[in-house]
Amino acid sequence: MHIQAWLETVPAISIYLLVGAVIGVESLGIPLPGEIVLVSAALLASQEGHIDPVVLGACASAGAIIGDSIGYAIGRKGGRPLIAWLGRKFPGHFSEPNIAMAERSFEKWGMWAVFFGRFIALLRIFAGPLAGVLHMPYWKFLIANMLGGILWAGGTTAAVYYVGVVAESWFKNFSYAGLALAALVGVGSMLVLRNRAKKAHARAESAAETASESVTAD
Repeated sequence: MHIQAWLETVPAISIYLLVGAVIGVESLGIPLPGEIVLVSAALLASQEGHIDPVVLGACASAGAIIGDSIGYAIGRKGGRPLIAWLGRKFPGHFSEPNIAMAERSFEKWGMWAVFFGRFIALLRIFAGPLAGVLHMPYWKFLIANMLGGILWAGGTTAAVYYVGVVAESWFKNFSYAGLALAALVGVGSMLVLRNRAKKAHARAESAAETASESVTAD
């Protein structure tokens, strides 16, 4: 069966729940392709009338806000042992350089790290649990979490939906080109952040070794 014809048979409520669930679980600290799922659903909404982009954006926003809040609570209760456990389970995401980079962002920007972290693939996974581990005041976290979640989810849904409507002739057969582009952007941003984190970690280790040698020489 043609994939687009099959997708037309999927109930809209299933799409809404899937998007909200994937984004919510990702926000807990579990690496899932939340952004790609949201982009896919928004593109589908631009072609299939049975999916309401407003409801889709609302479900995505709710998933982001609720998931981050649960992640915050888990991080606050679990503390550093939780980060260590996540590092063992997901070493590619919760490596020491990535954790160090995220902590520096939180120390420097505070609640703004939560807000802007929603727009960055790697920080989107860290934001909730790490804010809890670092004992950020919940009211600050909640404000940044709500604003960031609504702007990211609603803005992404609106932008992708209207691009799909305008360029409908380009996005037939479920927009494989659009999905491929979204995947490349998401993976690319993560690789850039990971590379920066590794370089920052290497510089920190080099500085520590230099300081240690200086103390020993004295």
